Amino acid sequence: MKKLLIGISLAVFLSGCASPQVVQVRQSGDKKLTCEEIADEIFDAEQFLTKARNAKGVTGTNAAAVILFWPALLVTYANASEATDAAQGRIDYLLRLADKKDCD
Repeated sequence: MKKLLIGISLAVFLSGCASPQVVQVRQSGDKKLTCEEIADEIFDAEQFLTKARNAKGVTGTNAAAVILFWPALLVTYANASEATDAAQGRIDYLLRLADKKDCD
């Protein structure tokens, strides 16, 4: 029983450590953004995309997950894939919005 409790605690800890944030593709107020604000939002989404891609690489948390509790690595990879897709979707959406507003 004690080992099971330790295993569950470790899984929760490891799965939460390297999980990149999943952004919303469309956010309220997006259509009111100025061209400069859209550019800032694109920059932010690119940062989320980079962090999500890096979460799939070799990190200390991922290495610990492989050694201590490999299912946590699967959770991290699944979350990173979701975060990557969401960030890319946000970038694409913002680029279409910028095009509609004739931003440079």
